[in-house]
Amino acid sequence: MRYAFCLALPAAVVLVSTAVAAPAAAEAPSLVIEDDTTQPAFSYADAIYHEVDIQTEADSDGDGAADTVRLRVMRPEETGAGLKVATILEPSPYWAGVNEPEMYDVDLDDDNAGTVPGGWRPESDGLTGDDDPGLAAAPGGPSAEGTLFGYYDNYFLPRGYAIAQLDSVGSGDSTGCPTTGGRNETLGVKAAVDWLNGRASGWDPDGGEVTAEEWSTGDVAMTGISYNGTLPVAAATTGVEGLRTIVPQGAISSWYEYYRDNGGVVAPGGYQGEDADVLAKGVYTRADTDICRSVIEGIFAEQDRENGDYTDFWAERDYRDDAGSITASVFLAHGLNDWNVKTDQAVRLWAELADHGVPRKLWLYQAGHANPFPLRTDEWLRQLHSWFDYWLYGLDNGIVEEPPVDIENADLSWSQHSDWPVEGTAPVRLRLGAADGAIGELAAARPGKSRKESFRDAGRTLTADTLATDPDAAGRNALVYRTAELTEDVRVSGIPEISVRASMQGSSPYLTALLVDYGTDTRPTGAVDYDEDDEVCYGEGVPEDTGCTFPARHIQETGDYKIVTRGWQDARNRRSDAWQAPVVSGRMYRYSWQMQAQDYVFKAGHRIGIVLISTDHDYTLRYPSGTKVTVDTGRAVVELPVSSGRSALT
Repeated sequence: MRYAFCLALPAAVVLVSTAVAAPAAAEAPSLVIEDDTTQPAFSYADAIYHEVDIQTEADSDGDGAADTVRLRVMRPEETGAGLKVATILEPSPYWAGVNEPEMYDVDLDDDNAGTVPGGWRPESDGLTGDDDPGLAAAPGGPSAEGTLFGYYDNYFLPRGYAIAQLDSVGSGDSTGCPTTGGRNETLGVKAAVDWLNGRASGWDPDGGEVTAEEWSTGDVAMTGISYNGTLPVAAATTGVEGLRTIVPQGAISSWYEYYRDNGGVVAPGGYQGEDADVLAKGVYTRADTDICRSVIEGIFAEQDRENGDYTDFWAERDYRDDAGSITASVFLAHGLNDWNVKTDQAVRLWAELADHGVPRKLWLYQAGHANPFPLRTDEWLRQLHSWFDYWLYGLDNGIVEEPPVDIENADLSWSQHSDWPVEGTAPVRLRLGAADGAIGELAAARPGKSRKESFRDAGRTLTADTLATDPDAAGRNALVYRTAELTEDVRVSGIPEISVRASMQGSSPYLTALLVDYGTDTRPTGAVDYDEDDEVCYGEGVPEDTGCTFPARHIQETGDYKIVTRGWQDARNRRSDAWQAPVVSGRMYRYSWQMQAQDYVFKAGHRIGIVLISTDHDYTLRYPSGTKVTVDTGRAVVELPVSSGRSALT
């Protein structure tokens, strides 16, 4: 069934209908459509290539002139002879490469606990320059004049689409300043849609004014992974006319939850010590390397690493707050093992889209921060092609009648669902049983008698993996609770939650919960690539010059545990993300927080574990070790969203 408020059919449909119904018009170039699908009828080799600088609505560098963004376009040769086509656009701050700015020092000493840690300061050197040794090539972008990297051009241009890449403000050949998700970046991407619809001015690199009127239908799709997928989300929240659909992959929907969480300063996985100003500095690759210094100084001041409060700075960068303004359809794709852009970024946006009636589609897959293209190439291209054909050319190909959710399961099989969390999901409450030894019990039970157990924070030197498998590595440094061996598979689909009464004595304000799968098994870990023959071509022990380009699958390793998901709480923000309340040393408070969303199957014979620690070595700030955390196990509860296997727990 079509969505009740489908967007108006784009102009290109008139062209197609005319070509079919009026043979006399066949001399004019037109799309080739069979079975409601655009066909590869146009030459990639003969494509027209050009560049345009587009005027935006922002002046983020304060030079008195509107910022401009550089757009590079490839389109079928026939667009020079009357063919009008839709555009698939990938915006990015990475096309010109990236810098390698210094990360913050996250080890806080007694004399600087609670203050901004070491690392880059605004007055330090290291911003982009011609002789900057930190400049590194980024994937994608123009390899030479007249070509674009990626698969969108190879696949979609012959089928009658223009393909475009945009330098985000402050990067490459654009002007303005990078602000890590700020409003000016949103307006920079919006400007490209406006130009394709004749609402913004554009000039070729020589200064001659150019328009897209002769070849653009005005209908635009945006796509990309990571920051390249985040910018389409931002643009969509403007409700800009002509943006018909976005396909964000591993994209951010809230910059607060990328660099903060539940009041805590929390790093993206693999980038401990990064923050909004560090990223802005990294993508500041425009020619003028001085004009944006004051802007980046402002980011440094406003992001506030002394605490993780949700402020106006982060609200500006919270796109989910503006989900009600989205008029484009949204096709989300996200790796279930993505700890850079965590799963919450996709599934919380997914829920907001439902609340506002936005047409939507979702892929979740067993990979990290990766494009789904190499995981299931034929099916990904089929669905993506149909999605673009439907939303950009109005072809009734049935894509919106298909189940909207595709999930890659732990065994690498795929299943389709009507929604996420999957059908039948309901919460199961588990209680913490006091540990007679090193391991406590996790089971469905009524609240127990008050009984207190303690551990001392050692996360500054010990990783969560070590603490989950050896809580007594240097004294009792974690509390571990496990179920009995499961009698059947248990599928968790959704957002796990934990609530405890606890006291803290020491400098660390962090409480961290880990959801762990305990059981020997062969499971996927560590991102790798596959070549066209499905052979591993990137990873440990594989030469770097094998030519692979898409990080995707996972090396198969055997282990006896897996941290499935985790979540963090700054004790001072127990009442609100936006403000702190004092924590009296030794006093019991109620702390409740959510872990990152997950869809995961615990196999029969395994045990589900909950591990409580304070500092999370790879994610949180690291205060001096030794904070004592005491938990009232009789007042603690873990809530798991379980879709199948509930009887194994209850």
